[in-house]
Amino acid sequence: MKKLLLIVAVLLTSNVFANSGGAHLEPAQTNIRSKASLQNGAKYFMNYCSGCHSLQYQRYNRMAKDLGLTKDEVKENLIFTDSKFPEHMTNTMDNAQVQEREWFHKAFPKDLTLIAKARGVDWLYNYLKGFYKDSSRPIGWNNTIFKGASMPNALWELQGIQEAKFEEHEDEHGIVTHTFKGFKKVTEGSMSEEEFDETVRDIVNFLDYTAEPARLIRMGMAPWVLFFLVIFTMLAYLLKKNYFKDVH
Repeated sequence: MKKLLLIVAVLLTSNVFANSGGAHLEPAQTNIRSKASLQNGAKYFMNYCSGCHSLQYQRYNRMAKDLGLTKDEVKENLIFTDSKFPEHMTNTMDNAQVQEREWFHKAFPKDLTLIAKARGVDWLYNYLKGFYKDSSRPIGWNNTIFKGASMPNALWELQGIQEAKFEEHEDEHGIVTHTFKGFKKVTEGSMSEEEFDETVRDIVNFLDYTAEPARLIRMGMAPWVLFFLVIFTMLAYLLKKNYFKDVH
């Protein structure tokens, strides 16, 4: 039993380490109970991310219901394609044209419906904050969490442009490694650092919601389920006392 628990712990630790690329991850501290955060996250995702990335397993009408939005609010502010209100949330690019012209080479933009489940909210939060200018890359951007990422910084107007500072180390075998030491701001964005962190947190919160929308329903039902279990336990105890009152 102890060996089994040790194996499980090692596997979980390895998975977290692999997802983070070995880097320290700042906690995202998301809260899918906050409708204000989800609404803000939906706004920024649809305006800055949906051009390339789809949410093909999520529907506009389901999102509206869960986030407390009206049909008109969604149609006017969050639908940028010819999609209907009950349809899935697709990206705004012409995918056939993208593939034909090879705008993204082989790295076609992924669907992000389940990305929060696959990577985790902490990884996503740090990834979106981790872009920096890198002239050695074909697209001019790199990322501290996902080295060699083929995605540009879609939020650069909000965050500004930053450069990453690395410290070079060489071991006894001549192998050179680079340790990330922080960012240097090149140009300011339209948001302060605190505002940008909150915006990224809202986007990640929204992606956490899209990965499992039913979690909101489950969390809403949880207090009633616990209340039922307490009442049922009391009734079961009273029934047991009644059955065994004459047993000595």
